[in-house]
Amino acid sequence: MSLLARYPRLRPLAWLFAVFMSMSTLTRLALRLATGAATQATPWTDLRVFATGFGYDVLTFVYFAWPLVLLLWLLPQRWSTLRRGRWPVAALCFALLCVIGFVAVAEWTFWDEFQNRFNFIAVDYLVYTTEVLGNIRESYPVGKILAGLAVFATSVFALTTRKRRMDGDASTFGQRSAFVAVWLLVTVAGTWTIDAEMKDGGKNAYADELAGNGIYQFFASYRQASLDYDRFYRIVPEADAVAQVRASVSTPDATFLHAAGIDRHIHNARPERRLNVVLISVESLSADYSGLYGAKPSLTPNLDALASQSLVFNNLYASGTRTVRGLEALALSVPPTPGESIVKRPNNTGLFSLAEVFNSKGYESQFLYGGYGAFDNMNAFFGGNGYQVHDRMEIPSEAIHHENVWGVADEDLYTLSLKRFDDAYAAHKPFFAHVMTTSNHRPYTFPEGRGPWPQKVRQSAVLYTDWAIADFLKRARSKPWFADTVFIITADHCAQSAGKAALPVFRYHIPMWVYSPGNIAPGHFDGLMGQIDVAPTLLGLLGFDYDSRFYGVDVFEHAPERAFVGTYQLLGYLTADRLVQLSPHRHVATLQPAMVQDVAQAEIAEDPHMTLQAISAYETAAHAFQHGEMGRVIPAPEEGSIATTARLDAAP
Repeated sequence: MSLLARYPRLRPLAWLFAVFMSMSTLTRLALRLATGAATQATPWTDLRVFATGFGYDVLTFVYFAWPLVLLLWLLPQRWSTLRRGRWPVAALCFALLCVIGFVAVAEWTFWDEFQNRFNFIAVDYLVYTTEVLGNIRESYPVGKILAGLAVFATSVFALTTRKRRMDGDASTFGQRSAFVAVWLLVTVAGTWTIDAEMKDGGKNAYADELAGNGIYQFFASYRQASLDYDRFYRIVPEADAVAQVRASVSTPDATFLHAAGIDRHIHNARPERRLNVVLISVESLSADYSGLYGAKPSLTPNLDALASQSLVFNNLYASGTRTVRGLEALALSVPPTPGESIVKRPNNTGLFSLAEVFNSKGYESQFLYGGYGAFDNMNAFFGGNGYQVHDRMEIPSEAIHHENVWGVADEDLYTLSLKRFDDAYAAHKPFFAHVMTTSNHRPYTFPEGRGPWPQKVRQSAVLYTDWAIADFLKRARSKPWFADTVFIITADHCAQSAGKAALPVFRYHIPMWVYSPGNIAPGHFDGLMGQIDVAPTLLGLLGFDYDSRFYGVDVFEHAPERAFVGTYQLLGYLTADRLVQLSPHRHVATLQPAMVQDVAQAEIAEDPHMTLQAISAYETAAHAFQHGEMGRVIPAPEEGSIATTARLDAAP
């Protein structure tokens, strides 16, 4: 006699298992087909993907089925054949079926956007339901999708009614309790012995992602949103780490303020020029959208035309794959520490920032955002670190040409910016402004009539973004402050983040133009640099003397030939021929970086010194924030102290 024949009460659970596993496998198959050749599939690869995936699906089902397990345990035996007993079980089964269908659709849309199973981005998005739900409504035919889900769930539920019947159940409460105890044992054992990284043993990140389960990955990401560096990553003695970082910021223009640490005074040989500064970080502007960086056809014709009058940086790499990582790098000049960006963490105010340097020179520092600045904690972060904050709340509805859930059209943000710059000029204050755009974000909508570009297409949004920048500069040229202003145009991160490698370097390459006719000489800088080097390089171009605790350097004083790239878990230290990748479980790998195309990053021989540099930078940055040591620079001791005369080039 089969188990289900002996214990009919288990039939609803068996039904749910069949539905859950079928939908999970079909979802994996659909994503596999959508990914195509990117998985570099072989029969062995596909076998591993589906076999590993089956294991994750089973474990996820153990968690997912707990509500039904508890109901079947507690439902009195005499109710199991009565309508009042069947209805609660049927209602719960239908609700769980709807969840399964909804997750399958959600996974498809998430994969379409990020080429990943649910991860930390999905966890983040749950906090901002207004923006996320609005984005879904504006990007997808939600009504049709929900209607389709309703038809699917109702049909499956009606056609499988007999599979859930509990007729003839004679189980005792003791027998049911024993079954629940076994279920609990399996749950605990799975939790302790399985983790989300076990699937990542392949050489193709797409295949590793396909082997996971979206629900499981979501909760794993939730648990790992905050990662303690010392607990999860390889460490070196603190003194060794500080010595390495101290040496890395050993530029000719710097003098230590103290015998230890990286606080230093920057003395610039160039004359100081108090020019206005407008730093535009464009949403998702990958370098490979621009003809200047090799795109054919170019999606940035106006920016390309600007190149002859600009200082162009050809090998700049973003710190991360989220806006908050780009903002963190540009404002704080610090490597991307594991877990959440500093922009979103507690105790993230009063930090040493780019605005603090400008404010010490008498500038008015501003952060201007086209969306609502409460999103991703932007207003609180910038407001607490020396910036005046301005967002779409300040733009009257009649002045908005177009808006979607993420923000107003870039041209409307630039109109707000011009007004703020005019006000600062009228008050005889030089200004520094960090402008964060939103138009190049799904659902990719913008004002009609700006060009022959279809709505809701990423390439169209890039073309509009380029048009809006050109329009902004055209309007700015009529202003009395234009001749004394430096415009920096760069990106927060690239448009896509996934690749065949877990940390695909080519997905971090971003452009940067520094445009200021008569002030900044045109040219090209070809050295490898990171997003954390933008702030000190900008200050160098202005000839500023200032105290610093930035991790980045002025690339014209010392070409770093390295960049920091990362996700919320993987921490990369990039040079021209190597990528040191730090990951949880204290794992360190040295890889051949994929700089220009989507290829697997093969493991190569370790360079121990480069590994030490990578660990030192991330370790000290994590410790500095954790211990409250990213605040304002501590003044040097009295003149004559050894700390005031120690030169950085003599650092240990």
